[in-house]
Amino acid sequence: MITGATKNKVDAIWQKMWEGGITNPLDVITNITYLMFMRQLDEKELKTERMEVMLGEPQRHIFPDEYENDRGETIRGKEMRWSSFKDKRAEDMYHVVDRFAFPFIKTLGDESAYSRAMENATFGFPAGKPSLLEKTVTGVDELLRDFDEHIGDLGDLYEYMLSKLSTAGTNGQFRTPEHIRKMMVDLVDPKPGELICDPACGTAGFLISVAEHIRENYEEAMTTDHWDAFMGKNGVDPQFSGFEMDQTMLRISTMNLMLHEVDAPDVRYLDSISQKNGISSKFDVILANPPFTGSVDVEDIDKGLRAIVDTKQTELLFVALFLRMLKIGGRCACIVPNGVLFRSNSKAYGQLRRELVENQKLEAVIYMPSGVFKPYSGVSTAVLVFTKTDAGGTDNVWLCNMEHDGFTLDDKRDADDKHNDIPDILERWNNLAAEGERERTEKSFLVPKQEIVDNGYDFSFNKYTKTEYERIEYPPTEEILAELEELNAQMTAGLADLKKMLGGEL
Repeated sequence: MITGATKNKVDAIWQKMWEGGITNPLDVITNITYLMFMRQLDEKELKTERMEVMLGEPQRHIFPDEYENDRGETIRGKEMRWSSFKDKRAEDMYHVVDRFAFPFIKTLGDESAYSRAMENATFGFPAGKPSLLEKTVTGVDELLRDFDEHIGDLGDLYEYMLSKLSTAGTNGQFRTPEHIRKMMVDLVDPKPGELICDPACGTAGFLISVAEHIRENYEEAMTTDHWDAFMGKNGVDPQFSGFEMDQTMLRISTMNLMLHEVDAPDVRYLDSISQKNGISSKFDVILANPPFTGSVDVEDIDKGLRAIVDTKQTELLFVALFLRMLKIGGRCACIVPNGVLFRSNSKAYGQLRRELVENQKLEAVIYMPSGVFKPYSGVSTAVLVFTKTDAGGTDNVWLCNMEHDGFTLDDKRDADDKHNDIPDILERWNNLAAEGERERTEKSFLVPKQEIVDNGYDFSFNKYTKTEYERIEYPPTEEILAELEELNAQMTAGLADLKKMLGGEL
């Protein structure tokens, strides 16, 4: 979560660009993104140089010794680095960034998803106002000092900037907070070599969380083939895939992934639930927070998805898509609106729930508090965890009620370390055998498949909880009346005393 001070820095940059003539919000976001990327590339290069000194061996560098632009002009590579041009005079800075640094970042990634996303990118700062670029560079430099320790948090910046768009949130898409993503990644535990996908990837937050999870937990055991898949190199199928329908999001996601050593992911422009997406039985793990609201044109929906669940509702179609795209044995953790868990006014909702219980292996439903997506939305959501089997296998389903996520549930979303259920959720998940002994009055417990079937495939938490009523003993009526009479007498006496004090004027 970004602080109010950080938001103020974003607002200040935004205001300067607006005053300088860049008034389209998307242009503001994309140009800030390019500058953020340039700075982070320099930070990454600094780490490479430190590693080179420490190991005494050459490392792979980002910046060349010399770079030639499409005009035949040349510049030393180090002059294109943020640390070099950020302190130059406005005119000199503009010359370096416009003629060299920006064209250079478009060439990164060879024929990768990044280069495809950047193919038509243009430098948006007007030539006649080099001071605007200078002010923006200074603002971005001050802003990103808050994130030097963990670049993964940049997604929060993008979310805040996107919230300024007048259309933000109308399609039900909101960035999943980092701690929720990490919890979901830990639930399915992606491993080296497994193919990972987010079919509604946005800024690639889930893919970045997976990359961090794999490096933190399995880096020492990774082989050359694992690293080739991780980075998408040497003809190996890339480990990370993501689809998105917004070009700005594609650029942000590919930049984000490159900063996390994922140089050549399969991230592309694609409507995941359309007939253009024919991917089936490919992925080992899917993690996603798909769009919640609205419906789509029936003619555009892939017929295979309609066979799983006959609907136009995107929240149902995406879960059906996950089932189709997973391999047998593949695992999924996805966020759904609470209506998916219990709604019965449409046949499709029950159809999907029955599919997960009868034909797949539904493993867990984790109910999240409605404040998780504030301040952008107060929608109530849950995490579904399931494994694709196409042969059933649901036994006991783990139901868990998350009451707190480590942040306040109001619009401020301040850190609240005293109230955080996530560590307990992960501990219980890793010891499900003990959950069978828990009472239905607790936050989590196991529910047998047959009980879910008997309840019409309703996944509501309250459907399976046991409410304990506390018996309260009240005094006899006569005793209560006597106490009321005594209180009345005390009030009368008090009023009489007050009247005397006031000389009888009451």
